[in-house]
Amino acid sequence: MKILLVFAHPEPRSLNGALRDIAVAELQNQGHEVRVSDLYADRWKSEVDRADFPSLPPDARFKPAAASGEAFAADALTGDVRAEQGKLLWADVLILQFPLWWYGMPAILKGWVDRVYAYGFAYGVGEHSDRHWGDRFGEGTLAGKRAMLLVTTGGWETHYSARGINGPIDDLLFPINHGILYYPGYDVLPPFVAYRVDRLDQAAFEPIAKRLRERMRTLATTSPIPYRRQNGGDYLIPNLQLRPGLEDFGASGFALHLNRAGTAG
Repeated sequence: MKILLVFAHPEPRSLNGALRDIAVAELQNQGHEVRVSDLYADRWKSEVDRADFPSLPPDARFKPAAASGEAFAADALTGDVRAEQGKLLWADVLILQFPLWWYGMPAILKGWVDRVYAYGFAYGVGEHSDRHWGDRFGEGTLAGKRAMLLVTTGGWETHYSARGINGPIDDLLFPINHGILYYPGYDVLPPFVAYRVDRLDQAAFEPIAKRLRERMRTLATTSPIPYRRQNGGDYLIPNLQLRPGLEDFGASGFALHLNRAGTAG
C-alpha cells in the first residue's frame, strides 16, 4: 500500500518523533511505500489568506471558500497545497500524527486541513438534491481510502474515559475522525492513542512501541469505525437529521452516528 503520514510536532527528538520513526520503519518492513509530510520541518504556512490565491483581484472581497473553489477549478492553487493534494490522491492510507493540545490538533495541522481541503477537492462536490446532499460523509474525493489518527496525550487514559474529567477520547476526536476524515470519504480506523507520555520511561515506552507496530501491520484489515453514510438512508434529506427509530442500543450524542445495527447507513 501507499501511505502518507502527516506529522505535526515541532521537535523531531520527541516521543512523537520516535513513534513516527517506528511507524515508518514497520510499514516499510511490510513492503509499503511511505511518504512523510513533516509540517514543522517544512515550515508549513497554516493560515488561509489572500496569498493563497494570487489570481484574486486585489480589490475583490476575499471569500475564502469561493476563492478556494475558483483556484482549484483553474488549477491555480499554490504549489505547496497542490503537492499535498497530490499526496492524498496517491496514498491508499492517510495517518495524521499529533500531540493532543488543548483538546485538539496543533494549529499547524489544522492549517494544513484548512488549505489542502480546498472547495471542489474535499468539499463542495457531488449532486445536491432532495435525494442526495453532496458527496460527503462516506462518499467523496477520497472514498475507498483509509485513514487514522496517531495521537499522544499527557493525561491518563482514565482522564479520557466516559466518566473522566476530559470526556471520552472518542468524543474529543469525533470532529477530526468524522468531520475531517470521514467527510471526504475515508474509511476511518480507530485511533491509536498513547497516554501519559510526558513522563514516559523506556520501560513504559516499549509496550506502546509494540502496540504501534501491530497497528501498522493491520492497517489493511482493521475494521473502520462504523459511521453512518449520509446518503445511505439513515438521514432525512435535506435537513440531515437521523431518521426516527434509529436511536437504538441506548446511544446518544456522537454515538448516534455509529451504525452498530447494520442498517441502511
